Parts: sequence; structure tokens; C-alpha cells
Amino acid sequence: MADMLGAADKVGDWRACAEQIRAEILRRGWSDRINSFTQSFGDDTLDASNLMIPLVGFLPPDDPRVLATIDAVAEQLSDSRGLIYRYRTFSGTNDDGLAGGEGSFLLCSFWLAHALAVCGRIDRARAVFDSAIGYANDVGLFSEEIDPVNGEMLGNFPQAFSHIGLVNAAWAISQAEVAG
Repeated sequence: MADMLGAADKVGDWRACAEQIRAEILRRGWSDRINSFTQSFGDDTLDASNLMIPLVGFLPPDDPRVLATIDAVAEQLSDSRGLIYRYRTFSGTNDDGLAGGEGSFLLCSFWLAHALAVCGRIDRARAVFDSAIGYANDVGLFSEEIDPVNGEMLGNFPQAFSHIGLVNAAWAISQAEVAG
């Protein structure tokens, strides 16, 4: 794209900056205490967005830090139905500025299924995926969140991010099954 933008002369600087950011994330974004990547530097709050690390190629899917982060998110950010919260706002450790608690985010559940698939944990990926797709309405549409108490849809409806996560997770699982 740099050529199309007439910015080919800036590529070296951009790459150097990207490498500095990467180094800082690897140095300051990991917590030995929780054995996971964190929501922010100097914090021990889990965030399901870290499931994107292997999906975008930041680290390979077999990196021990990736696998530990996936395990931490699956164990500590799941609700009683196995759906995934983005982070725990009700723990008192994360004030996101929104009143009240939130439900689990379907997109995060699909991220988990996707990450599990690319890491070779196909059976677990399928189980998470099958659980999440059970929350589609009668015409197959998803909301943004699922209420932790009654399992009802919450938030924006229909939610494009949930549907994008569904498609990406389904594709990753199918590719892992074919390869496996």
C-alpha cells in the first residue's frame, strides 16, 4: 500500500516502529503472575482480545504464551454456559465507564473457538463453537452479548462482529479438521 500512497520512503520507519511496539508488548504485556498476556501494561487483568494474538500472526499458535493465554481466558473469563466475557467488569478491577454488568460477548466466544482451532485443539474448538451457535435466534442472527443469568440476548442486535467471528471460527475449524 505504501507505493499506492506514495509513501514507500516511510516503510523502513514504519517497520522499525512496529518492531518497537512488538518488543514492548512482549516485554510489558505478559504477566508471569497470571501466566497470560494482559489487558494493559503493568496490569494483571485478563482480556479476551488477547485471543487474537495467534489469529493475526503476532505469535505462532504453538508459542507457550499463546497457549497459556488461551487457557487463562477459557478458565477465568467464561460464564456458567462456557461463553466468554471480554473482561471482568464486575470484579472491581476494571472500570470501563459503563453502568452495571455486561453479558458474555459472543464475538469473544467465537475468538476462543478460532484460537483453539488454529492451535490444534479441534475438539475443544468445536465444543466452544457449538455452544456459541446455540444462541442464534430463530432466523440465525446473533446479538452482541448473552445475559449471564437467563441466557437472553443483550446489546446490539443483530451484531455484525458476532457474525464475523462465527464465520472466521467456522472457517478455522473446518480448515483444522481437513488438515488434522
